[in-house]
Amino acid sequence: MINYKTSEEVQIIKESADILGRAHGEVAKHVKEGVKTSFLDKIAEEFIRDHQAVPSFKGYNGFPAALCISVNEVVVHGFPSDYELKDGDIISVDCGVFHQGFHSDSAYTYPIGEVSPAVIALLKATKDSLYLGIERAVVGNRIGDVGNAIQKFVEAKGYTVVRELVGHGVGKNLHEGPEVPNYGKRGSGPLLKSGMVIAIEPMVNLGTRNIVQERDGWTIRTADRKPSAHYEHTVAIMEDKTEVLTTHKYIEENFKF
Repeated sequence: MINYKTSEEVQIIKESADILGRAHGEVAKHVKEGVKTSFLDKIAEEFIRDHQAVPSFKGYNGFPAALCISVNEVVVHGFPSDYELKDGDIISVDCGVFHQGFHSDSAYTYPIGEVSPAVIALLKATKDSLYLGIERAVVGNRIGDVGNAIQKFVEAKGYTVVRELVGHGVGKNLHEGPEVPNYGKRGSGPLLKSGMVIAIEPMVNLGTRNIVQERDGWTIRTADRKPSAHYEHTVAIMEDKTEVLTTHKYIEENFKF
């Protein structure tokens, strides 16, 4: 079921997304070699709660943390832990904020120290594919147009798209309809209409697209243990424009690569 939002509801999601973007920015200040991923989680949760909001992920179906922190071959849903970031790692930080009854959701993948050029290229292509998907997310297009733009771009560069995990609608629930795959055929899937708010989140692998779920029931990694990148924005599709509600601005002010 797709829940269409009023302009007033979109504005509330935008306010949620602003808190989220600033929380990401605080985390970005501390993303470096030697830092425990559990410390990054603590930074995010404190910032979100200090701004009269709630971490969307904590307690969601039993998830134990405010952040999903996924290192190297982990695609998504990794747990923060005592793991200390090392030179050459990549780390995906995924976060959600619940504020005044509405969620927002975004993610960013960072390189730590000296990362191989091949992996940096993967990160940049994945990030670029997110914006190509957003360009197709306009009234009158279909969900398949979004996924097709992402898939064509990254596969042309020799990467693979995870199929089992997809983007989603965002609103009063963290995950709503429609599903937003990062692959598909142009002109297929649900019609994009004014009032839809969706999270577009390419998950792109350096090697095989196949994934494995670890025994913790959450952590998803690549089957061949090659790196995976993940970027995400929450966007609102309105009659006259599509607006990116979340932001990576505060991340990129504090972390450059």
